[in-house]
Amino acid sequence: MRACKVCRRIMEEETCPICKVSTSQYWSGYLCVIDPEKSEVAKRMGLKTPGQYAMKVR
Repeated sequence: MRACKVCRRIMEEETCPICKVSTSQYWSGYLCVIDPEKSEVAKRMGLKTPGQYAMKVR
């Protein structure tokens, strides 16, 4: 699994289809957002779409 360096979305691709930047295999912390409108963590991270995210990407 890899994470986008910009949006932090977790995926298997080497290039993020959303941000068009390379992804990193070095990430930590897993966050699954189901309802970003009700999630305080998603609001603090600035996430607006449901999905799987990394907390930190190097």
